Amino acid sequence: MTGLPAALDRELAALLGDGWLTDPGERFTYGYDNSRREAMPDAVALPRTTAQVQALVRACRRHRVPIVARGRGTNTTGAAVPVAGGVVVSFEHMDRILDIRPGDRCAVVEPGVLNGDLQAALVPHGLFWPPDPTSAGYSTVGGNFACNAGGPRAVKYGASRDNVLALTAVTGAGELIRCGSATTKGSTGYDLQRLLVGSEGTLALIVEATLRLVPAPVERRAIRALYRDVAAAAQAVARLMAQPMTPSMLEFMDHHAVRLARDVGGADLPPEAGALLMIEADGDAQTLPHAVEALMRAAGGDGLVSLDEAADDAARERLWAARKALSPALRTLAPGKINEDVVVPVSRIPDLVDGVQALSAESGLPIVCFGHAGNGNLHVNLMFDPADTSQLERAQAAMAQVFELAIRLGGTLSGEHGIGLAKRDFMPRAIDPATLALMRAIKAQFDPDGILNPGKLLPP
Repeated sequence: MTGLPAALDRELAALLGDGWLTDPGERFTYGYDNSRREAMPDAVALPRTTAQVQALVRACRRHRVPIVARGRGTNTTGAAVPVAGGVVVSFEHMDRILDIRPGDRCAVVEPGVLNGDLQAALVPHGLFWPPDPTSAGYSTVGGNFACNAGGPRAVKYGASRDNVLALTAVTGAGELIRCGSATTKGSTGYDLQRLLVGSEGTLALIVEATLRLVPAPVERRAIRALYRDVAAAAQAVARLMAQPMTPSMLEFMDHHAVRLARDVGGADLPPEAGALLMIEADGDAQTLPHAVEALMRAAGGDGLVSLDEAADDAARERLWAARKALSPALRTLAPGKINEDVVVPVSRIPDLVDGVQALSAESGLPIVCFGHAGNGNLHVNLMFDPADTSQLERAQAAMAQVFELAIRLGGTLSGEHGIGLAKRDFMPRAIDPATLALMRAIKAQFDPDGILNPGKLLPP
């Protein structure tokens, strides 16, 4: 038995056929995401067409039943967890690449397309879609839009919001809207497609997207720079971002991350390294050497321990081995992890890392920082034992203080993970009352009955 009105159950069963799931075992698998939070939905809808999505939303609106859109559940903030019950709408069957237009440098896709599958389809055309989150192989384009996913390449190519040209979506009122156009330039009304990106399914359900594509670089070269301490590495980041040549990736690891990658992950790193930058450049055979030279020059300076350049793809993979070894190594510190992705101005990275380490000492828990230094977007990994109530309470209190620290340094709560449930109650500290009121008014306009992903993003 579900908590849905019987009339709605019958209507949506007739609409969706075997794409309407009410068995408890089937519903359970759609009740959690990568935040480890969970809640049981009353039913799961697997639409195959835009018409079905529109009919489903209109039916749920009539009965005031909540709707939670879902990609593949890789979100880490609880944004896809149906805390109010209702219907989870999974877009796994709306996974077609509808069109690839190399001449226009765009692709038209449904929201359930996996990021990795899209990238593979673009390779023969010499193109790629820039967003490359860690979960790219198994996260959907729709999910990437929900939280404005970015990844390492965002420093040069931008995040999801910067790489969408047009969206088709169904609002909470059941209206089909089309935002933007398949052009890289336009000035025709409000920029609604960018508004929908990052809205975490609280404004509308995206059913089609026209994506901005970029020519794939002919070559890539990697540089690994090791520094005496975090301050020296942060100063190098500022130099790297101030010179004309923008790196295609600029990744940072603090001294705890370097130690873990070396001692647990087996990465070839000297003991005197107190911080690490992974820098990558892309381009063609003529311009790339000049780019690498400029980046290596900027990476040099006070506190540099060593500077290594990869001469080929195999060497590039060896240089990246330290970064790849880090995530598995984190699990040796503790079985539980809170991973949040605060953002600060690049110049304040040393203050953020110093403040986080002070919180680590105060809480008695390990905290490791690494991430996308070129955007000031660091992943703060707070390690603890979930079975220990004291550690859990200290971990939650410390993460709240990390959010406060980021805001105090002129930053904000999230760069690419989104808000969901995890950061919702901190929104009034990051956003002023007048702006929050405007956000609520926008939500009410798109979703007059509040049925789309209730309880997420905006605080009560």
